[in-house]
Amino acid sequence: MTTEETSAHAPVPGDPDYPLHSEKTIGRYFRDQVAIDPDHEFVVYPDRMLRWTYKDFDERTDNLARGLLAIGLRPGDHLGVWARNIPDWLTFMYATAKIGVVMVTVNPIYKSHELDYVLKQSDMKALCVIDAYRDVDYLQIIRELVPETLTQQRGYLESEAYPCLKHIIYMGPEKHRGCYSVPELILLGQHVPADALEEAETHFDNNSVVMMQYTSGTTGFPKGVMLTHRNILNNGFYIGEGQKLTADDRVTLPVPFFHCFGCVLGVMANLTHRSTMIIVEDFDAGLVLQAIHKERATAVYGVPTMFIAELNHPDFDTFDLSSLRTGIMAGSPCPPETMREVMDKMYMKEITICYGLTETSPVFTQTSADDDIEHKCETVGRAHPPVDVRVIDPADGHICAPGEPGELCCKGYNVMKGYYKMPEATAEAIDADGYLHSGDLGTVDEDGYYRVTGRIKDMIIRGGENIYPLEVENFLLTMPGVLDAQVVGIPDERLGEIVGAFIRVRPGYEAMTEDDVRAFSIPRIARYKVPKRVFFVDDFPMTPSMKVQKFKLREMAEELVRAGK
Repeated sequence: MTTEETSAHAPVPGDPDYPLHSEKTIGRYFRDQVAIDPDHEFVVYPDRMLRWTYKDFDERTDNLARGLLAIGLRPGDHLGVWARNIPDWLTFMYATAKIGVVMVTVNPIYKSHELDYVLKQSDMKALCVIDAYRDVDYLQIIRELVPETLTQQRGYLESEAYPCLKHIIYMGPEKHRGCYSVPELILLGQHVPADALEEAETHFDNNSVVMMQYTSGTTGFPKGVMLTHRNILNNGFYIGEGQKLTADDRVTLPVPFFHCFGCVLGVMANLTHRSTMIIVEDFDAGLVLQAIHKERATAVYGVPTMFIAELNHPDFDTFDLSSLRTGIMAGSPCPPETMREVMDKMYMKEITICYGLTETSPVFTQTSADDDIEHKCETVGRAHPPVDVRVIDPADGHICAPGEPGELCCKGYNVMKGYYKMPEATAEAIDADGYLHSGDLGTVDEDGYYRVTGRIKDMIIRGGENIYPLEVENFLLTMPGVLDAQVVGIPDERLGEIVGAFIRVRPGYEAMTEDDVRAFSIPRIARYKVPKRVFFVDDFPMTPSMKVQKFKLREMAEELVRAGK
């Protein structure tokens, strides 16, 4: 491992003095990577026939950064990006990092209510938008929330509802009233001296916040997670190390950039290893397979549902995936059966599992490319070297012994700076000793491998018995004909909760019934874990980052039970 700092003693993993990969800002680090091989491909959009070398991208982001300075953005200001994975999402990410502006990532399926909250809570000075995404008309929402954009000159926005907001930027060449376009910003930047970028760098360092990502949490009010240059740059490095990435790797990214999976596991891991990113703008199993085939990708990322969709694509066998070696499956619990299929049918023998959360930049445990199939299928790997990970009993706070279940917690460089303007919520998440509490239940074994057994809030308590949904889900996936399964607790007057299962079946098994599932389960697992109710669905409700929304499944189950179905 390359380090830029040394310690007087030999630090061990988890030691606060463990030397990190880099103490640079992202902008400075990127320039150093460009200097090594300027003509190496950095970004490829196969569908757009777009290819940027490291030098191309460096020049574009420099020009855009100067354009942002031209309209008055300064280190510490907040700029939001509300878009799918278009090329200039990346351009704004790096341009803001180069001048110390904090990028606020906005969920692309937010509508007016959610955007209103984020605009106000984040103190956003500029918002970058596209025209629309799926059923969300961004420009219409902007006109409704900020009608002043229709009557006031751009650059001089004064909004009564959003006093911090000064600029709306359209992420494209088209012109819209009250908005700057990207070409216009780049043109304005040409009138800003090149040394203005160096001057801006004197006002921030690698411990400055570079990105804010909003998490929904359990309060109903999204919280802005403040992440620093140091957080995400180093996290990306250790993620890339787990996959053994090099400059020869070509990584297909169909995961959303607004989420850490895309912008840290994806963008930062590739930057730190000078790999090439192959971008799929919006997840489609066929387009992902096509991108791998066409670009001879060596890695691909995804949540389990993405890999399931790819494996079951009707044209799967027509794509040549033999170039694949590694990648990441993360974002939600990874079914062992799916992992085995990916390793076998997609040639990804060196695939890794990552675990963490936005508040931890996000990864703090990961399997390695060299781990055996059992550890890849059944664990979330070992702690990243610079991070101290503990399993803590949520009841009394004692550190759990190997095999003893508790809450997964970590301390280290990767822990967020805090929730923006939410000191009480920050104090609840990070204890007095500096450990970030994940809300996930898990165990660690004698060899340091961690297992996640479920969310504390998702645990089902049936008549006093604790049931971990993940255990039942993995069991159901062993039943012939079950494509995917999700398990939730359903309120019950007598037992408190009963086990409910939502199941997607494979083609040819459409006749499967609730009785079939129970008959398969009763001889094989403890009776109290057997699903009392089974519902068959075509799809699960998903977030934009392709995570299953279990709270919606619980609501669906309660409604179906009330309806007598």
